[in-house]
Amino acid sequence: MTETPSTPPARGPAGIPPAGPPAAPGGERRHRAARVLRYVAGRLLTAAVSLFAVVVTSFFLFRILPGDPVRALTQDRAVTVEQMEAMRREFGLDQPLWQQFVDYCLGMLRFDFGISYQYRAPVTELLLDRLGPTLLLAGTGTLIAAVIGLTLGTGSAWRRGSVMDRVNTGVALTLWSVPSFWLGLLLIVALSSGAGLFPTSGMMSPGVTGTFNVALDVAHHMVLPVTTMVAVIYAQYMMVMRSSLLDEMGSDYLTTARAKGLRDALVLRRHAVPNALLPTVTLIFLELGRVLSGVILVETVFAWPGLGSLFYSGLRVPDLPIVQALFVVFAGSVIIMNLLADLVYPLLDPRVRP
Repeated sequence: MTETPSTPPARGPAGIPPAGPPAAPGGERRHRAARVLRYVAGRLLTAAVSLFAVVVTSFFLFRILPGDPVRALTQDRAVTVEQMEAMRREFGLDQPLWQQFVDYCLGMLRFDFGISYQYRAPVTELLLDRLGPTLLLAGTGTLIAAVIGLTLGTGSAWRRGSVMDRVNTGVALTLWSVPSFWLGLLLIVALSSGAGLFPTSGMMSPGVTGTFNVALDVAHHMVLPVTTMVAVIYAQYMMVMRSSLLDEMGSDYLTTARAKGLRDALVLRRHAVPNALLPTVTLIFLELGRVLSGVILVETVFAWPGLGSLFYSGLRVPDLPIVQALFVVFAGSVIIMNLLADLVYPLLDPRVRP
């Protein structure tokens, strides 16, 4: 059988094969859109599975803790066995565990967290009442900590090995290792009980009227809780910014910028810092989720009327509807912020785009 010789490819005048037909731009866009959709769907599915695991865990975790809510609420009171059984029926604690779990899951789907045992009020209303003070405290603390951390981290990296770098790094790591409740108690003893400069607890003083006066009074009460939060968490931003900027300082584009005659301040501000900010932006998103749960100790120490102090009061009973709902809120905020960080980071850094 004779083999048919293959036809050689046509070549141009210089022996160079002619260029093939250009790739269809519509096909490339469809492939890219499919990759983006798979990426977003994967992240949403992961977040949904994590949130479901949190809901299940929040129910069983607080059921295995020691303590009877009815006995705790009737402690030091003359109540009969019949009255205690009536309270258990009112709270639904006489139902089988699987029935309580089904009711709990159905309530979660309707954003109905139940009725608080100790406050006798819907948990949703309690959460909404306490959410504002927590966001005010946590948001202010996070914003100030991010600004201080990024500024000090940039200065330390740009002057690596200097006295300022060593002092900033040492102070930040020392404060990072300090428990927030311990630092808060020290500030209360030194600046409130001792010097009398700031209130020891609460969010407002009684009898204060007028918008401006109320704002000043709230700001006065926020000084010590915000100082405690900032002192403990700003080191994270500083160390990440310092490490990221040190990685960028050896890049060729900075050498090129200096060769063009740009001053060091312009090279830092226009070229190095914007690229070094990417990991820090991710950290800020993740920290926003953790900050809600991180204020539990600070709010408890300073009696700040937020979600943290509500969680502590619910844990002492235990008030199951409150602690379950807050567990879901705290863990859910972390999951949502992680999801936002996953979705926003590819927009900021083209190297990780799907």
